[in-house]
Amino acid sequence: MSDQTATTTTPGLFCPTLISDAVSSSLPEGYLLRPLHATDYHHGFLDVLRVLTTVGDISESAWTERYIWMSTRNDEYFVVVIEEVSSRKIVAVGSLIVEKKFLRNLGVVGHIEDISVAKEMQGKQFGQRVIQALDYIAEKVGCYKAILDCSEKNEGFYVKCGYTRAGVQMAHYYGGNQSKQ
Repeated sequence: MSDQTATTTTPGLFCPTLISDAVSSSLPEGYLLRPLHATDYHHGFLDVLRVLTTVGDISESAWTERYIWMSTRNDEYFVVVIEEVSSRKIVAVGSLIVEKKFLRNLGVVGHIEDISVAKEMQGKQFGQRVIQALDYIAEKVGCYKAILDCSEKNEGFYVKCGYTRAGVQMAHYYGGNQSKQ
């Protein structure tokens, strides 16, 4: 069995039919867009997140516990990765968290979070592809909009992805955590 076949048959966090064929086919040859897998602890998922912000020292058992928790809420958490098939390394990640509201006739909002690309892979449009994939999922699961927070320095990137400035982000940190990210 090839690495690509093994990778695509591993159960993921959500149904892979929610992955856009158009976005997948726009990736360079040798890269695969797919749902997060439980085994991605060993394929660099956390290392890619570390490019974005502090992750912490997460054990494999803690990772597995969180993955299982997310997987039981399969209509709320959609974490996508782009994998370099030859090495099975994760090179880009992003999350969509779906919130069910009372507003807008019991509407559904998508929150895009944790967009990160491995340093050596930046500039190859992987971040844009992750956003496109999450936008596609948001629309497919019935979100009336997708929103995200970003730093001022990243605003231009999100404008290129079709997002517009829609307000001001506010934060209240707890437990002595004063992180800006």
